[in-house]
Amino acid sequence: MIRTLASALAISLTMLLPAAAEPVRFAVTDVEGLEALQQEFGGFQKSLREITGLDIQLIPVSSRTAAVEAMNSGQVELVLTGPAEYVIMKELSQPRIVVAWQRPDYFAQIAVLANGPIKSLDDMKGKKIAFGSVGSTSQHLGPAQALADHGLNYDKDYQSVIISRNVAAEALIRGDIAAIGLNFGHLNSIRAAFPDAGFTVLARGRDLPNDILVARKDIPEEVFTKVRDAFVKHGPDLMKSVLTGDDNKKFKGGVFLTDIKDSDYDYVRSMYRTIGVDTFNKFMD
Repeated sequence: MIRTLASALAISLTMLLPAAAEPVRFAVTDVEGLEALQQEFGGFQKSLREITGLDIQLIPVSSRTAAVEAMNSGQVELVLTGPAEYVIMKELSQPRIVVAWQRPDYFAQIAVLANGPIKSLDDMKGKKIAFGSVGSTSQHLGPAQALADHGLNYDKDYQSVIISRNVAAEALIRGDIAAIGLNFGHLNSIRAAFPDAGFTVLARGRDLPNDILVARKDIPEEVFTKVRDAFVKHGPDLMKSVLTGDDNKKFKGGVFLTDIKDSDYDYVRSMYRTIGVDTFNKFMD
C-alpha cells in the first residue's frame, strides 16, 4: 500500500512539472565545424536564448546539402544561408522565411589591372575571366550577371574559369587572365594582399539580395513567432551579438529585414539562368 501511494504521488508530481523545452537547433551553411560555429555565433546564441527563452542550440553542418537533409529530417529548426543557397533550399525544403540579414556593400564587380591592357568591357571579348566558388552569389553568379547586363554572354563572349581569388589575382598580374569577378570585400582584401598592384573596376552589379534565416516548414508556430519577434523587437541587440564573430563583420552596419518575400530572390534565379541553370532542385558542384 505504501509503495502504491508513493508511486501514485510520483506520477502526480511528474504531471505537475513543466515539460522540458524542446531545443531549437540553429545551423549556418557556410561555417564548418562546431568550434568555428561557436566562435562566430556563440554570442548570438546566448542573446537569442535570453530574449526568447528558447533552448537555442548550435548545430554544425558540413555543407549546404547537409543543411537541407538536416532540415528535411527534422534535425534542425533554423538555417542561416546565402541567397544562392536559399533559392535551391526553397525548392528542396519549402522553408519559411524568418528574416534577412543585411550585408552592406554586398555587390559583385569585375576588376582588371589598372595599368593593364583591358580598358573597357569590349576589350574582354574572347578573353579569360576568373570567377570564385561555383554557385557563389557574389563571386560567380553576380559577376556573370554584371557582365550580362552589359551585353557579354556567359562562356560565349568570353571564357570563364573558376579560380580562388588570391590565385586569380596572381594570374591577373601575370597576364594569364583578363579580369576577376568578385565582391567588394574580396577586392579590398586583394588590394591589401597585393599593395604594389593597382586594380580598376570596369563593371558593378546591383546590390545583391541578403543572407536569409529560414525555418523548417513544420516548425511550431509558437517557436517561429518567438524567434521572428526577437528580431523585430530586439534587432540592434541581436546584431551586436552577431558582430562578435570575425567573419560576421560582413554584417557590420546592416540591419535585420523582416518584410521579405520569396520573390525578392527572383534576381538570384535570373543569375542562375544567366549561367545556363534553369532548374533549382540541386546545388551546383
